[in-house]
Amino acid sequence: MEQNIALIQYSCSKNPAENRDKAEHFIEKAAGRGTGIVALQELFDTTYFCREVDSRFFEWAVSVPGPVTERFSALAKKLGVVLLLPLFERKAAGVYFNTLVVIEKDGTIAGIYRKMHIPDDPGFYEKYYFTPGDLGFKVFETTAGKIGTLICWDQWFPEAARLAALKGAELLVYPTAIGTLPDENETEKSGFMDAWKTIQRSHAIANGVFVASINRTGNEGGSRFWGNSFVCGPFGEMIDEAGEKEGILTAQLDFGLIEKQRQTWPFFRDRRIDAYKNLLKRFE
Repeated sequence: MEQNIALIQYSCSKNPAENRDKAEHFIEKAAGRGTGIVALQELFDTTYFCREVDSRFFEWAVSVPGPVTERFSALAKKLGVVLLLPLFERKAAGVYFNTLVVIEKDGTIAGIYRKMHIPDDPGFYEKYYFTPGDLGFKVFETTAGKIGTLICWDQWFPEAARLAALKGAELLVYPTAIGTLPDENETEKSGFMDAWKTIQRSHAIANGVFVASINRTGNEGGSRFWGNSFVCGPFGEMIDEAGEKEGILTAQLDFGLIEKQRQTWPFFRDRRIDAYKNLLKRFE
């Protein structure tokens, strides 16, 4: 099966309503190109507020389902696209998640994924805001293909990609917010970006799947998000990639290539599942 995907990268303001309008504009443009899957960046309707610790940002969290998902469910149905909507979810008082909502082309919510790996580093104070995901690693069998949903920091963990692939994912999607911190220079940026692309391409190779990574753009409090969203194939080949400006990246996915790739490189056949029990330990 062949499918077109659109990745949308843009900058966000401190006005969630404004960001939702911008997202809707780009989604409509992407649908006009005949795409079947539209994927947005991490925390699609807010700034990356985890750069700092401030309780006021909890006011940006939304319920799922709720008015925001209802709006974009209606849009997905109108346009006939599978929509991947990453947002700040309020589950209950004091319990918040970094969540990705999968919306089918008929407007129904196919399900949600809650970010499993939560970082806590300078400029990425996510543990203050987000509860670790409680739903495990998810794969959604949509009308546009079998999509494994992961978010940002998840992209550095081969275990997450492998488990999604073992669940049948044809496409791994990583909504992201990554860039340079105020004290980082261009050389450091180049090194970080290369590592960021390399690790995700390696997931494509090791699992014989397509990978799509969607990163935000723009400057926020001294942090500069570098965009460079990309799609790669099941041997890690770069299908297409964006620059640092706002816009839409589209790519064609031929899921039929996965079978051939796994015949040539049968990693799943040769896995020593009897020898991996120590992966359940922090250290051996």
